[in-house]
Amino acid sequence: MLNKKFFINEFQELARQKLPKMYYDYFKGGAEDQYSLDENIKGFQRIMLRPRVLLDVKNINMSTNLLGYDLHSPIIVAPTGSHKLAHPEGEIATARAAASCNSIMVLSFSSTCTLEEVASSCNAIRFFQLYVYRRRDVTESIVKRAERSGFKAIVLTVDTPRLGRREADIKNKMIIPKVANYELLSVDINSKDGSNLEAFADETFDPSLSWKDIQWLKSITALPILLKGVLTGEDARKAVEAGVSGIIVSNHGARQLDYSPAPISVVEEVVQAVSEAIPVLLDGGVRRGTDVFKALALGAKAVMIGRPVVFGLAAQGGNGVRKVIEMLNGELELTMALAGCSTVKEITRSHVQTLGGRLRSSL
Repeated sequence: MLNKKFFINEFQELARQKLPKMYYDYFKGGAEDQYSLDENIKGFQRIMLRPRVLLDVKNINMSTNLLGYDLHSPIIVAPTGSHKLAHPEGEIATARAAASCNSIMVLSFSSTCTLEEVASSCNAIRFFQLYVYRRRDVTESIVKRAERSGFKAIVLTVDTPRLGRREADIKNKMIIPKVANYELLSVDINSKDGSNLEAFADETFDPSLSWKDIQWLKSITALPILLKGVLTGEDARKAVEAGVSGIIVSNHGARQLDYSPAPISVVEEVVQAVSEAIPVLLDGGVRRGTDVFKALALGAKAVMIGRPVVFGLAAQGGNGVRKVIEMLNGELELTMALAGCSTVKEITRSHVQTLGGRLRSSL
């Protein structure tokens, strides 16, 4: 089976076959009715491509630059937690696979490997995902550890004042492993009524986090800060005013507020709001190279992939992660060639037609 060539969407079924139901549901599921979970993918499917022809696409260059770092392609690994639930090597296997593809990995706050273990596993560019905790000394401590370990940016997740209602985890009484990087958080996260992730979040996350706290975070680190979880132009403009270095358009993989919009449906609004002041990335629903192309055409600088990476890890370890990234890169390269773009800079708004555009053209 390991020698068979899989397509990206098949890794999910392989993961389902290998993982205990509780863990598979944890990685796969979204919040409440899971409407937004479906929309994250369907939003891409409603966008059509407008290929151009008779253009020289003999040589395709997918490279891009993010925050001064040169990347092989605009595909980076999103922060997803508890990788040891998917594979014994956990985030170390994921980090090595991302490094082999010259892709940035954003290490989750809920990593089952420590910052130091991941940093020493391979030489690569990595960012660290941060939540701000009620105990600010814990937040400051982990930021300093990320700096010492060579992480190049902080990805502050801002859409989680409380944990979304993830009903599959509640029904399964999901038990997450100990968060490796937060020894100072001596919290009893046992729960009789639901998942212990929910109990952990309720006890530790700071629901009072607000825009003024961005300045506090900037005061304790020289690392660039990207805000993950922005879905409106209004908040995008506030992010620019706050002096952050980038925005990640995301609905948390549809695991927070159900019926929030699919990131691909609002990324253009966010891009227009920031007026090229800072880069805008997209996270959520990317399953194909055509999805990456569509996000770039609507103004995203890069995209993040989450669940496909975890499913690849569960199916075939680090080799599965590498295959997922390579497949997406290969699909993006083919899409660019067939659409008439030899570089990512040539991908423009004219290469896609959204549902609104189709409706207007039919009037």
